[in-house]
Amino acid sequence: MQIDQNTVVSIHYTLTNTEGNVMDSSVGQQPLAYLHGASNIIPGLENALTGKAVGDTLQVTVEPEQAYGEVRDEMIQSVDRANFSGVDEIEIGMQFMAQTPWGEQPVTVVGVEGDSITLDGNHPLAGQVLTFDVEIVEVRAATDAEIEAGTPQ
Repeated sequence: MQIDQNTVVSIHYTLTNTEGNVMDSSVGQQPLAYLHGASNIIPGLENALTGKAVGDTLQVTVEPEQAYGEVRDEMIQSVDRANFSGVDEIEIGMQFMAQTPWGEQPVTVVGVEGDSITLDGNHPLAGQVLTFDVEIVEVRAATDAEIEAGTPQ
């Protein structure tokens, strides 16, 4: 069976950045299962997998606009430390959930200067070219419940 709309696909993958550093991998773990065509994975990877079958291996390089987008400056802002009541120590790299104009989303602390905390709401991989080494492990028709839920069950 080939990968197409409304198939459940299981893959093993290794994600690297342009420097060749491994950012994530499913190797040695359970494969990643997703519902093809339901936007469960980034568009550039999903598009490259269409038409592939079990046993296929491929390397896919995905530009930012087909991955997590470009870095958006409006998603980086400074806020007053008073917004973090109950948090004694704020350090670069910490993540919080924040109410933003785009809804509730995770933000990462990227700067701390006195009472000014700089937060970045961009996805941590925004602006990056990503390379996936992929092995297709399983492809099957999705159930009606999976199609309705938009995710494998």
